[in-house]
This record gives sequence, C-alpha cells and structure tokens, in this order.
Amino acid sequence: MGGERSMDEWLIRAWETGVLDARERAVIAGRAEGRTLDKVGAALRLSRERARQIQNQARKRLVEMADIIQDGWRETIRAAGAGPAAPREAFAAALGVVDHVVLEELLVAAGLDAPQTWAGPLCGWWSVDPGALGGVLRRLVDIAPFCGDDLGRLASEAGLPAGLPLAGLLNHSESRLTLSFDGHWVRRKARGRDAAYLWLLNTGRPCRANELLTPMAATTVAAVREALRRDDRFRQIRPEGTWALTEWTHLRASTYATAVEAMVAVVTKSGPLSRTRLFASVTELYPVTPWRLKQCLFSDQLGETPDGLVDLVSRGARPILEEEPAQPDSMAIEGDVLGVRISVTRDILRGSGVNVHTWLTWRLGLRQAPSSRTFMVPGDHSPLVVRRGTSSAQLSSLRRHALELEVVDGCVLAVLLRLDEDAARVGHGCAPDTCPARRTRAAKPPAVSF
Repeated sequence: MGGERSMDEWLIRAWETGVLDARERAVIAGRAEGRTLDKVGAALRLSRERARQIQNQARKRLVEMADIIQDGWRETIRAAGAGPAAPREAFAAALGVVDHVVLEELLVAAGLDAPQTWAGPLCGWWSVDPGALGGVLRRLVDIAPFCGDDLGRLASEAGLPAGLPLAGLLNHSESRLTLSFDGHWVRRKARGRDAAYLWLLNTGRPCRANELLTPMAATTVAAVREALRRDDRFRQIRPEGTWALTEWTHLRASTYATAVEAMVAVVTKSGPLSRTRLFASVTELYPVTPWRLKQCLFSDQLGETPDGLVDLVSRGARPILEEEPAQPDSMAIEGDVLGVRISVTRDILRGSGVNVHTWLTWRLGLRQAPSSRTFMVPGDHSPLVVRRGTSSAQLSSLRRHALELEVVDGCVLAVLLRLDEDAARVGHGCAPDTCPARRTRAAKPPAVSF
C-alpha cells in the first residue's frame, strides 16, 4: 500500500478539500479543543446527539480511507500509546504524518482515549490505558514534599513523559499538592509541616520555632511547636529547644520522648529521691529547664512519700497537687458559672486547640496531668473539652463556633462553662464599638439593587 508520504498528503486533503464538510470539520475541531458534545452542538445550533452522529460519520469515513492508504495504522498507534500518556505529535511522528486535529479521530478509532487525572481528561494527550497516568501522578504525589527544582527529575523517575503540564496538574484545586510560598511542592493538608521539613532540610541545621514562622505561614510560636510535636519527622533538641529532623542521627538527643518519661524512668530505677537529686539525674538524661521539671511533678504517675521524697504513685506515693495559680483577668467565676474570654487568632480559625491559663484547669479540679473535663454544647456542636497537660492547659477547637458567629482575627469569644451541669455556651464577646468584625462589615459597600 501507500507509503508515509501518501498518508501525510491524504490527511491534509481530507481536511482542506471536500472529503469532510464544514460541519464535520467544526465538530472535530471543537472536540480536539476539549469541548463537550453539548458545547460543540450548541455552537452549531445542533443537539448533543446530532453532534455525536456527525462526529461518528466523519470518523467512519476517515477510518475507511486510512485502511486503504496505510496498513497496520491501528497497531502503530496503539504501540505509540502504550505508556501513561503521549502527545498527539508523538502519534503523528509514529505514522509519518503531519500533526493535525483530524488525527484524533483515528486515535479514538484505534481504542485510545484522553488520560484521566484529578483535573479531568488531559486534552491533547492520549493513551491505550486512560487510567494509567492518574496512578503515576499519585506516585509522584506520594514522594512529597520536595523542592520545586526537583520536580523534573522526580517526574522522570516516576515514569511521567516529558512535556506534561505538570505544574498545572499538581497545583490544581483537586490535587493533594500545592506550592509553598518559596516555590516548593507540599501536601495541602500538611503544608505547614511539609514546608518546615524542607526548610530544615535546606538549612541543614536545627532551628528555633520562631525561625519557622514564615515558612510554615504560622502566626504564633505555640502553633509551630504544636504542629511539629504531632509529626514524627521532627524532634526537639534539649536544652536548646531547637527543632531538627529525626533523620539527622548525628545530633545528640535524649532517648526519652518527654521529660515526664525520663523522670518516671529515674524514679523507677533509683527509688524515692529528693527533688534536688531527681532534677539533677533527669537533666543528665533529658536536658530541660527547672520550671519544666516542676511541672512534671504534677503527672498522675508521680507522687510524694510521707518524708517528702518523690516516688511512683503505683508504689503508694501520694499525688502532688498544684497550688492555686493566680487568676488571670481573662477568666471569672460567679456561682457555678465560669467565664473565659479568648482572643480569636488565625489558629482558632484554622481549627487548632486553644492554650489557656492553668488557673482554668485548677478551678475545674484538673489538678494532675493528664486529665480532662468535657462540657456539652447545645445543638449539634461537638463537646468542648478542657485538657490539663504537664506543661500547659488547652481548650478544644472553637473553629465552628467562630465561623457561625462570623468573628475575625482580633475578635473575642466568650466561653461560659456551667460547672453544675457540665454544659457550655460560646458567644461573641466583643464590645460593639471595638469589634473588628463589625468594622469589616461596615466598610463593605452596600449591595446595589435594580
């Protein structure tokens, strides 16, 4: 049969002469641009079904001509489309023809389709297995986080073809990845921690929490610490208090996860100890401040013997109870109602727990750690939980309340806890003349009606 030049000439003739009429060319061109049959039909004042019939008729005519002109064209196309994705020009080169939109009808006839991604079908690309590209993209996502400069190399190693519009695919709203402020690829649901990981990796040294505020897009040092503690890729170096990567095995670090764990280990091995001797022994194993060591004594695992030594509660020591802390101005109690005023921050609006003064946990009877108390909230809200830790106290997330009350960063939430009923209410606690949310709404231009 005819050679490559005949095939080349036939494709051009089929498009530019009378082989295909104007409507067939318009339908084929519209579909090649990624438009649906509904949109193509609407542009031509045709129904979706009529547009489909016209495309099928044109394709049938093209296939019949291709069968006459070039043997084995289907097998050539399928071999070129065996990978996860190939651009149309790759099929044109395999067939020895000019790259043209009319070629896409032959690709469909050979059983190929547009590769499927989380962003939808990838226009201009084809594959025998349309689902394969999505799998390869997911493998690339699973490697994240990674530096922006490494994208090309990692994509090639994952088996993705060159020329793929990767940046657009990875940054699509349905992708699990997104770009960090400094151009690196991080997971959407862990963007702050992933950004911190890459920052530490690139810096090559432990960093203080305040150094990670900008890369993590965090508002407070407390939020940075909370996020890193929840991720086993990070560890804190004592006594400096800096943060490092767990994979940095060359750095000196304690074998204990917390100061409480180290203190319990010392008492378990040595028996009852004075506070001075206990603190000195623990500091050798887990460098930490004296203040933190004093807080550890309120753990539910540790107590005091009749002669004033520290021992395990499990061995009969009496739990050590905290003396009442000074009451902060942001908290008040009247009868069985305890009120707490909480400033709204970006962390609250993101759903983070709120660190509160330990006077709250003391007043609620949470004198040891860990311990908690739950307060039911009207409606379908989750209960509010106050938790006492060895070094801090926390109130569970107030994000949904903040959203329903339409507060903004800088507003105040008023939390009322009924101690006799273990019930809670959350309200907007701003004074009307100083409320940031009211000022924001007042600054918006009024809606225009016609």
